[in-house]
Amino acid sequence: MSRVEIGTFFLNFRNPALEYNYLHQPDYMFKYSVLLAWCCAMSLIYLHLLFDDKHNSSGLYFDLLTFVTLSLILLLAWYKKICFWRYSMHCHNYSRLSCALFRMADSLQCSLLKRITVYTYFMITYILIVYMILDNCNEAEFQLAMIESIVYKYEQDAKCFSSWQLSCSVVLIIFMTIIFTRIPFTMKIIASLFISVIYSSIFLFQFDDVINDGGATNPYFPPEYAHLIMIIITLCTLYLQERQAEFNNKINYKWREELLKKQEDARITDQSITILLHNILPAHVVNIYLTSVAKCELYYEDYEMVAVMFASLQNFDLTLPNLHILNDIIVHFDQILYFYREDNLVEKIKIVGCTYMAACGLDLRFSSLISNGTGRGDSVFQEIHRERVSDESAQMANYTLTEKREEVVLVLTTFALDLMRTLWVCKNNYMNLSMDRAVFNADISIGISCGEVMAGVVGASQVHYDIWGNAVNMASRMDSTGVAGEIQVTEETAVILSKYGIECNYRGMTFVKGLGMLPTYFVGITSSFEFVNIGEKSLMSNASNPHSSETST
Repeated sequence: MSRVEIGTFFLNFRNPALEYNYLHQPDYMFKYSVLLAWCCAMSLIYLHLLFDDKHNSSGLYFDLLTFVTLSLILLLAWYKKICFWRYSMHCHNYSRLSCALFRMADSLQCSLLKRITVYTYFMITYILIVYMILDNCNEAEFQLAMIESIVYKYEQDAKCFSSWQLSCSVVLIIFMTIIFTRIPFTMKIIASLFISVIYSSIFLFQFDDVINDGGATNPYFPPEYAHLIMIIITLCTLYLQERQAEFNNKINYKWREELLKKQEDARITDQSITILLHNILPAHVVNIYLTSVAKCELYYEDYEMVAVMFASLQNFDLTLPNLHILNDIIVHFDQILYFYREDNLVEKIKIVGCTYMAACGLDLRFSSLISNGTGRGDSVFQEIHRERVSDESAQMANYTLTEKREEVVLVLTTFALDLMRTLWVCKNNYMNLSMDRAVFNADISIGISCGEVMAGVVGASQVHYDIWGNAVNMASRMDSTGVAGEIQVTEETAVILSKYGIECNYRGMTFVKGLGMLPTYFVGITSSFEFVNIGEKSLMSNASNPHSSETST
């Protein structure tokens, strides 16, 4: 795999984007590379001063300029570290100059172009110093002095430079050229090859007398070959060593990027699963599903007061052309549900055909019994309320438990009225389109009931949060026996709505399957889809049914 993704000689990523990101990583070892490069430069300056017999002023000025500029670069790279060493034990307010130097040092670490500029400046400085050392040597004078020492049999005093010291200095330059961190590997190899070839060509072919005068450790081995072999062995050894380090760094970087990508994919997947579960299950059931229900453990809740609503489209044929219209209507209903779901805890239970089922009051604070899958029912509302009391607002604390439970009826009835408004807007929009107006002429009938309900998660795959109880059955009967454009409620629901000032008109005795004849009511709604406020007359005076004597208009 590495051969496919990484080049053979220069070890470059075959993916340009990956190579670009790798090269533009910050170099936190930059200051150490600068320190080594500065030490190498000081060694070369020392050799230049040692072999400069002419004491040329231009060479001295160059050495001084080199020392100052390289020292400034070294100080800039290490200034932040030195300040942290000095003031590490206590807080220190740095000056503006120090902060500016800190930013410049960070910029050098993080910018590939600036690092390459510093690297190139060091390499050019090395080459110029070596050039001046070679330029100070007069080959003719050296040969004349060597001939005179042979003829007159005295030891030669005139030396251009020490060949082995200079070659070792070039080896040190090659070393610094290759090990300088976070520089493109290709650039380092090309620079080291260039220095090796140029030095070998000039040194071996123009200064052979100086080389022969220096001798070799092996008397039977030509000195020029010894110098050349030392350069080649150094270059090859450092190349192989740096190649291994570069290969390891790039493989580790590739694995790290793959790991980060997998972690990001896992995070997105986990977020998508959570969003999907929140669209399927109520918020308080999601965490329980991930821990208990996913292990096929039973989970259920019991509530004493829950408002249940069934809303069905009337005069609407569920055909393939109308499926698009139905989807638009349900989407608008869900958008209305979003505002109720966050604050008022209205939950969408399911959709069956053209019937939209929702409930209000499925809150753990109102649950009288919760099963966590261990086979026993955990304690009632008081224990759960104590766990959540810190999250309750002061306004919520002022309500009594009974008032809060009955309020779910008002909230769900308001939600039902918003659904009727939404359907009216959808009807007008479709009627104004350039299409057959007979395609969409549906209305909605809504049934609402309240009472004790049991809720839970059914199944282990394709799970569904559902509710059961007499209130669910009664809401379904209120919907099936209802009238288009009306909200039909039970007597108990009408009593609760009257407490909040909403008028409920007595419909009469209605046959309910399984229960016989029961009194039912229509919620008072104006033509502009607003609730009709209750009047001074009681519901008893407006109704002929004796069973409704306890209700008020």
